[in-house]
Amino acid sequence: MDQVPSIMRSPSTVSERRWIHVASLVSWVILMSTGCGEDSPPPLSPEAILDPASCQPCHPQHYREWAGSMHAYAALDPVFLAMNARGQRDTDGALGSFCVQCHAPLAVELGLTTDGTNLDTVPDHLKGITCAFCHQVSAIEGLHNNQLRRAPDGVMRAGVQNPTPTTAHASAYSGLFDRKDLRSSALCGSCHDVVLPNGFHLERTYAEWESTVFNSDDPLQRNTCNDCHMPGRPAAIANTPEAPIRRHHDHSMPGIDIALTPFFDVEAQRQQVLRELSTLLIAELCVIPRAGGAEIEVYLENIAAGHLAPSGAAHDRRMWVELIAYAGDEVVYTSGVVSDETPLSTLEEEDLWRLGDRSFDADGRETHLFWEIERVESSALPASTPVLPGSPGFVNPHVGRRYVVVGDTPDRITMRVRVRPIGLDILEDLVASGDLAPSFIAAMPTFDLAATALTWTADSAHLTRTPLAGREALCVPVNL
Repeated sequence: MDQVPSIMRSPSTVSERRWIHVASLVSWVILMSTGCGEDSPPPLSPEAILDPASCQPCHPQHYREWAGSMHAYAALDPVFLAMNARGQRDTDGALGSFCVQCHAPLAVELGLTTDGTNLDTVPDHLKGITCAFCHQVSAIEGLHNNQLRRAPDGVMRAGVQNPTPTTAHASAYSGLFDRKDLRSSALCGSCHDVVLPNGFHLERTYAEWESTVFNSDDPLQRNTCNDCHMPGRPAAIANTPEAPIRRHHDHSMPGIDIALTPFFDVEAQRQQVLRELSTLLIAELCVIPRAGGAEIEVYLENIAAGHLAPSGAAHDRRMWVELIAYAGDEVVYTSGVVSDETPLSTLEEEDLWRLGDRSFDADGRETHLFWEIERVESSALPASTPVLPGSPGFVNPHVGRRYVVVGDTPDRITMRVRVRPIGLDILEDLVASGDLAPSFIAAMPTFDLAATALTWTADSAHLTRTPLAGREALCVPVNL
């Protein structure tokens, strides 16, 4: 059997050894020794079923994928830990379980933490978003802040019609896990939408998806969260001789965030994120050369996300356009040019096209501390909506920005969209407050969105009428 390193596992603490019952240890050891071959696995105890390692013998590929995911990393993420620690301190503990209820839901449910400040004492298998937490959800009671009802009944639920019986646990089909069922997006949205204690809807990924063309009963249009973030392939989903070929859903679940510490399969995780981002947006670069300069129009369109781009913690993301114009070998214009080690906030330029949310407190001061946020101004790129052009409520997903070059007329222009999961300025602030180690600043990557990397020259461009100004310009097309 392919063994996966215990990437979440630190040496057992005294509290962990006290917590795990002898019965669960015995059943886990027997299961690991017998596997899921010709021998029937023993029934998992209620305690053992909470440990993702108990799932590994019968579902080794699912376990491997999950083990390198941000769901497994959710309660280990140093930025989460730093932000939670600061929030508890700044609010005198009023923040309570607000963060940890999504980042370590089983630990909260079992009373092992109330505010996430003692996660180092919680058994590792109860940190993060685990197999049992998701696959024992029996009802969705709300669409934000983890309003999911878990049934600790030993039944593992999935979108599998007529599941093959196993002696390890009971199994059941649930439409909540079926990508063909729109409720499967609500299952994800319950944690991926965040409403602040003051009632402000800060993270809106599910709400954004609801207004897109993908939230549709039409199977030709429908794309649920699983369709994009858990792609499938024909395969057996259990390591048993009698397991039929079904649809294996990838449990890596890449998005934009990545692990910043040594973590199982961390390089694979990074490549998955980069692959997801590579076709997120398409771009077009149009130029109207003038004597003494040029007018430049950049167009972006969100074609691959079923939500805004960026989404989630969009107030923490940094996504922007880099534009460089050359006359011969001389740079005659730049916008959005920063090194990978430099915060975007150091750029003080009117032309900067930054995509995402800017957040403000009650006094109108810009803040990234979510417990202070009262409103946001969004410049995120919209997703495709079912509303037809010209109809009320239509939002054009083809968004443009105009730049003016004064001086030498450029003969070559390059552009690309860049993104950081969390802004370096936010990390620097957490370092300054004493909540984050400085080494994590250098660990935060800057990704380039491959489909937006364009180079304009007059010879490579074609003449077209631009939608922004309605004028003829020389444009280089989408890079796909």
